[in-house]
Amino acid sequence: MITCPGVTPQVIRFHYDLSTLFYRFLWGPHIHHGFWEGNESPRTAQLKLTETLAARAAIEPGSRALDIGCGMGGSAIHLARHRQCRVTGVTISPVQRSWASLSARWHGVGGQVDFMCADAEAVDFPADTADVVWSIECTEHLFDKPRFFERVADWLRPGGRVAICAWLAGPDMGEGQHRAAVEKVCEGFFCPSLGSMDDYRDWMERAGLVVETSEDWTSQVLRTWEICDRRVRRSGVRWVARLIDRDTVMFFDRFQTILDAYRSGAMQYGCLVARKPD
Repeated sequence: MITCPGVTPQVIRFHYDLSTLFYRFLWGPHIHHGFWEGNESPRTAQLKLTETLAARAAIEPGSRALDIGCGMGGSAIHLARHRQCRVTGVTISPVQRSWASLSARWHGVGGQVDFMCADAEAVDFPADTADVVWSIECTEHLFDKPRFFERVADWLRPGGRVAICAWLAGPDMGEGQHRAAVEKVCEGFFCPSLGSMDDYRDWMERAGLVVETSEDWTSQVLRTWEICDRRVRRSGVRWVARLIDRDTVMFFDRFQTILDAYRSGAMQYGCLVARKPD
């Protein structure tokens, strides 16, 4: 596992409070990668990633879902609208929580979805109450990842599933360029650590969960950063960021870094689904 000791929860919260508008402008309502199988538009690719993960997790209509790291509410709202789920979303950012609540009402699912502003590592839910714990690109920001999966196992009903998409450290870190690239990504995207696919499987299994799916989606998602980096360069948004916050400038500058890390194998993008035994 690669660590970045300079990251704190306060830094993560500030980043998302400040950058939510940039995310929406540069990418869209889903703060996660797109999933490409052909020439889909970015919007379609974002929805495809959500639907592909939902299919892997076999989410049934009426499921009770917890969306940990819900961002602007894109996935939670989608699950409520298209799979009739009852969803509670958790975000560390009060700006994102307000945005997500307004968006849920706009899409007519305000009665099915509610959002909390809370630290994912401090929030708690009753045991054996969730059919699905859903988390797309949030676990990178967690400081104690093994403990998180222990808590997830407690929240899930027997037979329930945790569905994760995560940025991963590649399998060959050593001390060379791959490690340096991942460390730069952690610094630029405010991740206290990045685990490997093997790390995630181990954390889930140690929590008593049965891993059903662990897939490398890197080739399907890396176009995300080609598009985002191109949009940053064309829009001039980096120059706006220079007037606001130095860390946000670093964030934009590392778009090419993460793209190179995916291309070189220093990083992977993983989908994992695990079940709580009956």
